[in-house]
Amino acid sequence: MGKVHPQALVSPDPCYLSSKQESFTVWMKSLVLSGKGCTVFDSDGHVVYRVDNYDSKSSNEVHLMDSEGKVLYTILRKKLKLLAFWEGYRCDGSEIDRTKPGFQVRKTLRLLRGDAPCNITVGLDKNQPCQYKIESWTSKSTYKIVDKCGALVAEVRRKQSASGVVLGEDVTTMVVEPFIDHSLIMGLVVVYSLINSKM
Repeated sequence: MGKVHPQALVSPDPCYLSSKQESFTVWMKSLVLSGKGCTVFDSDGHVVYRVDNYDSKSSNEVHLMDSEGKVLYTILRKKLKLLAFWEGYRCDGSEIDRTKPGFQVRKTLRLLRGDAPCNITVGLDKNQPCQYKIESWTSKSTYKIVDKCGALVAEVRRKQSASGVVLGEDVTTMVVEPFIDHSLIMGLVVVYSLINSKM
């Protein structure tokens, strides 16, 4: 089997913001044998994020980690009557404050959604939260995250090799715009994968 990126693990940059557009490879496979999850590589082929879900598919609690296993976000699935939503809690140390979610993703009702299957609220603990939405095309592995004005924040699409061969649906390219928190975007990508039962 060919390798997505054959590089070894390295310590990630502690800053998850960049002044330039960043590209990542998202491989919907866990590095842990028989585990569900995903592995994320930067443009140099280094592992920067991973999700190892030891529980069942579409778990109610998932942890987004850096390459060394430090939890960055704990993502919880919650239910309100018939509607499910997901909340992401930022982990700044060993403790996770489950009273202040950093983001919330709600699946849009099929009749009302148009091309936006999910609405996202970021910064729930602040006075003016940001509003994003995920806009999907025909494929569940091709979508974009836009702000409330429609400006592109990040885009996910199937990965193409240098020779133009389109790889399987479990390997995508995630392009994040400048000055956007990569770990936050990765948390949103994880939730969208859980919604579509890809993890």
